[in-house]
Amino acid sequence: MTETRVPWLVALIVATVFAVSMALTPHPVPIAEVGDKWQHMAAFGTLTLLSVFAFPTSSLLRIGERLSFLGAMIEVLQSIPALHRDCDIMDWVADTTIIVGVLIVVRIGRGMQDR
Repeated sequence: MTETRVPWLVALIVATVFAVSMALTPHPVPIAEVGDKWQHMAAFGTLTLLSVFAFPTSSLLRIGERLSFLGAMIEVLQSIPALHRDCDIMDWVADTTIIVGVLIVVRIGRGMQDR
């Protein structure tokens, strides 16, 4: 692993732990006065960018697939009654939409660098 990837990987791990913890905490502390879908999109947009920087040679399709799966698993886990959370497929749709959007921008940016 190159030394330039290490800070991105550490940031990705911290952000992932934070996002999953917030998603699975029964009564999370509100961090912003925005809607739930915006919070999902902020979290998964950040995770997508950090993943691209932490794994610069990985397939963007693979990054997108793994992050979308994480979003789906969070929703499945939120259906556990003891967590007092709501499982909402539209949250997963919001996660996946921003993942795809960020990856499209990254792909366009990489294409411009190749010129």
